[in-house]
Order: sequence, then structure tokens, then C-alpha cells
Amino acid sequence: MGYFYIFGTIFFTVYGQLILKWKIDQYGALPDTWIEKFTFLLQLLLNPWIISGFLAAFLAALSWMAAMTKFDISYAYPFMSLSFVLVFVLSAFLFGEPVSTQKVIGFSLIVLGIIVMR
Repeated sequence: MGYFYIFGTIFFTVYGQLILKWKIDQYGALPDTWIEKFTFLLQLLLNPWIISGFLAAFLAALSWMAAMTKFDISYAYPFMSLSFVLVFVLSAFLFGEPVSTQKVIGFSLIVLGIIVMR
């Protein structure tokens, strides 16, 4: 059950990051004036998808607290780096973000580190 909690933390973290990126890309760049910035950010905060991203962050925190009851933090925390790998892969597919050899090597080292640590 402990690994389920770690997986939940990773899943909700990745979901929240991708949803925020998706919706913010749709809204465009942050405006220049303070009142426009405030209005822009308020519109984002009231968007149901953005709210779901914040809810996902809250659920990730709850999952992490549950995981901490099952594992030492020194064991569980490296698994969190899988969220970086998943966001990288999914952002390339979903948003067309660039993939470079350096990024692939770096993320391969993260996965290798988790395998060695286990």
C-alpha cells in the first residue's frame, strides 16, 4: 500500500503541473500593468481546470503524508524525481516541447538512480 501512496503523490503532482501549463498556455502571457496582471491571475484562479490542479496538489500532499507513514523519507523521496521524468515526457507529447539528447541522458540517470537505490 505504501507504493500506492508514492504513486498517488507522483500522479497528482504530474497532473497538476500539466493542467496548469495547458491552461496558462491558453490564456497567454502575463500582461504588463498591475491591474491587468491581477485580472489575468484572478481569471486563472477561477478556472475549473486550474482549481483541479490546486486540488491535485492538495491530494499529492495527502498521499505524501500517507507515504511517510510507510517509508523512511530517504527511501521515498527519490521516487519523487519520477515526476520530473513524467512531466518531461508528457510535455513533449502534449505541448510539443523540445527533447534534447542532454535531457534524455539526464532523465535516464534519474531513473537509473532510482533503480540502483531500490
